Amino acid sequence: MSELPVVVGIEVAKARLDLAVRPSGEQRQVSHDASGIAEVVTSLQELAPQVIVLEATGGYEVPVVAELGTAGLAVAVVTPRQVRDFAQASGRLAKTDRLDAQVLAPFAEALHPVPRPLPDAQGQEVAALVERRRQGVALRTAEQHRLGTTRTPAVRAPIQAHLEWLDADLRALDDELQRRVKASPWWQERAAVLRRAPGGGPIVSLTLRADLPELGRLSHAQLAALVGVAPLNRESGIWRGRRSVWGGRAAVRAALSMGTLRATRCHPVIRQFYERLLAAGKAKKVALVACMHKLLTILNAMVRHQTPWQALAGSGGLSLPGSGQGTSQLLICHRGIRQCRLALSTTATVTSGRPMKSGSAASRLCLVSMPPMSRSSWVHGERHAIKCR
Repeated sequence: MSELPVVVGIEVAKARLDLAVRPSGEQRQVSHDASGIAEVVTSLQELAPQVIVLEATGGYEVPVVAELGTAGLAVAVVTPRQVRDFAQASGRLAKTDRLDAQVLAPFAEALHPVPRPLPDAQGQEVAALVERRRQGVALRTAEQHRLGTTRTPAVRAPIQAHLEWLDADLRALDDELQRRVKASPWWQERAAVLRRAPGGGPIVSLTLRADLPELGRLSHAQLAALVGVAPLNRESGIWRGRRSVWGGRAAVRAALSMGTLRATRCHPVIRQFYERLLAAGKAKKVALVACMHKLLTILNAMVRHQTPWQALAGSGGLSLPGSGQGTSQLLICHRGIRQCRLALSTTATVTSGRPMKSGSAASRLCLVSMPPMSRSSWVHGERHAIKCR
């Protein structure tokens, strides 16, 4: 009989760490400082668990996760809501730090959370700067609202001084972010790919790279659910509720929504899709979320293939040509897998497809791999056969 895998749950608090090990049932409590974290890492290296599960606690878990990841241990950071729902479903209604650690270990046994790849030191620093910039923007917005609701000079003066300081701080953060991106060829290459996309800008691209490292590694359906732009079913028996989006990474979704809003006004491909949804009777918010979903799918394909965006004039599709002779080309269109195969040639291969609906006509977002061809033959020939509606 094979031995059961070892899993560990760690409840992270400001002052201490509570550990629970399964299946042995061992429990331990250490201080949440450098010596306590070092003690935990040493003991878990000897134990060699299959996975270590922690809850996201607003940043207190970051040093622990970093040290465990540096030591080569598999770490999964999960949403507290999922753990709480698991505890309630198991009949564990009481809540303390020690009990939470005892819940995290069986949670890992039952659900097998997948360890998330940890960013390197530079990636963590850029993510921290992006988060700090987001906090600064929120503070500036709050102060601007306060300034607009007061008429007392003694109150307005310190608010205006604070706004000037925040503006200077945000400019310094932007300069530091740009300096770090330019100093890293890896960050610069990926930022350049994302900034050429519709709605892409320096803040959108940095947010996606810092807060969504899974971009280019997951399927479009998994990524949409992770960000929170995938419509979720609400059905029971013969009742059919209205689908809605919820959950996901709010910071990524906020940046993606601003980039998509800009693309619906300035970019022909996204704007045509947005206007088509509005003409079909969709609400503006529904149409915007659908455009966010579509844009995220395109960005995922661009990052996976490391291919920049290049829209063809007069075409409803998207051409992503390779660099140089002998390199296959990629095309994203909306006609369907069979239609793309017939329209291109027998040597074109459809590598992925996603069902989509636009009004009464069904369409499909397809990623097609094409053999090398000259740009002139593409512009004057095959592109017209697969032009989007």
